[in-house]
Amino acid sequence: MSSILQELESQISGLKTTTSKSNVGIVREIGDGVARIEGLSDVMLNELIEFPGGLYGLALNLEESEVGCILLGDEKEVIEGTEVKTTGRLLSVPVGKGLLGRVVDTLGAPVDGKGPITSSAIYPVEKIAPGIIKRKSVSQPVQTGIMAIDAMIPIGRGQRELIIGDRATGKTTIAIDTIINQARINKANEGKEGFRPLYSIYVGIGQKNSNIARSLAVLEAAGAMPYTIIVTAPASDTATNQYLAPFSGAAMGEWFMDNGMDALIVYDDLSKHAVAYRQVSLLLKRPSGREAYPGDVFYLHSRLLERSARVNEQNGNGSVTALPIIETQAGDVSAYIPTNVISITDGQIYLETDLFYQGIRPAVSVGLSVSRVGSAAQIKGMKQVAGKIKGDLAQFRELAAFAQFGSDLDAKTKGMLDRGARIVELFKQVQYNPLATEVQVATLWAMQNAYFDDVPVDKVKDFQLKLQEYLTTRKDAVLAKIRDKGAIDDDITADLKSAVGDFKSSYR
Repeated sequence: MSSILQELESQISGLKTTTSKSNVGIVREIGDGVARIEGLSDVMLNELIEFPGGLYGLALNLEESEVGCILLGDEKEVIEGTEVKTTGRLLSVPVGKGLLGRVVDTLGAPVDGKGPITSSAIYPVEKIAPGIIKRKSVSQPVQTGIMAIDAMIPIGRGQRELIIGDRATGKTTIAIDTIINQARINKANEGKEGFRPLYSIYVGIGQKNSNIARSLAVLEAAGAMPYTIIVTAPASDTATNQYLAPFSGAAMGEWFMDNGMDALIVYDDLSKHAVAYRQVSLLLKRPSGREAYPGDVFYLHSRLLERSARVNEQNGNGSVTALPIIETQAGDVSAYIPTNVISITDGQIYLETDLFYQGIRPAVSVGLSVSRVGSAAQIKGMKQVAGKIKGDLAQFRELAAFAQFGSDLDAKTKGMLDRGARIVELFKQVQYNPLATEVQVATLWAMQNAYFDDVPVDKVKDFQLKLQEYLTTRKDAVLAKIRDKGAIDDDITADLKSAVGDFKSSYR
């Protein structure tokens, strides 16, 4: 009798061990890209779940009696009662130089019709950001080619600089200009000893397909695509793909960082990313908080942006620079998602609608824009000529607001207003036309040394463009000296005085 009881007990305990942990489950409910699954007791958070027909899902909600799973594709084939199983793998994407020049979707699959991706490495989409010990300070510049930004709001390799403003104020243009300028620098310095190219990743979240196509056409026309990856999750894509796209882009950037290279990632834009995550969360029946966003929406963006860093020699000696974009409503920077992202990033470039419609483009607001890395990310020559300009311009904007109420101005105030008006003209720039750093330095030197002071305000732009053309075509040796030395010494000062003086005497 006792032997029979022992046998029964051993069978029951064996049954317990086989049934207590289950890798197979049944779909209980499906709809809107979300599946509720019973029985997956051995599943892990963020684990890939395999559905029939090559479809995969991602386990996001681990509840007592069921698992909430978001689908990474078309749910038409999935019905209630479908059997699914765990894979023991995290969601991963292909990474490496094989992706350069390509347009891929959230999962790294090509969507440009140019054949399969040649990449042997894969990286997990979600990864813990480098810790403090692994990082080093930001000191190398990312030159945008936009004079107003390079002079007043410098960006460094490994920094996170937010681009924020209302719709149609030129946010994407600043990011595309930066990608074009970096590609130009890469081409000009290819093969030079000690030069480190900067590879770009543009992540389009919730954009119209026509907008992505336009950006692609601009980058191709400028010859920037060989150094660029485009990750697209358009508005027609599922909320799941829009939520995961920036993390895929971050994984692609991390490969460059881990292999001693530098990458720049543009997230365009994180407002739509937060909306996609809100949609996913509400479908998973997670409790909603402020403006119906889930409670972890801050963590969503912080864990994404903290992955941008400059790491030390022991940890790859590379960097990932992030340019997240946020769209505001009626200039409200104090809304929920904008304040979240402002508090995560190392500064912001704020674009003002009023300035944009006044024809001041890029419409950078000097008062609200800031770089928390500052002049550490500038070459010495730029520091020498751009030091006082931000203060002068901020002072001009303040004085201009008061000056419109009164006509009697003392000579000092009038002088400051005249100077400010000329700086405003100087910083106007045509889109997709980035300027080389040495040209910017020479132009700002001419402004600082009063060569623009007697030029009428309406002629400043013409004078500037002709001066830049004169310097690049006839005085390239002076620009080469600035480029090679990276600073303005007595020798270069004498050359600049001669060059700008000669030009000014012949300018009509």
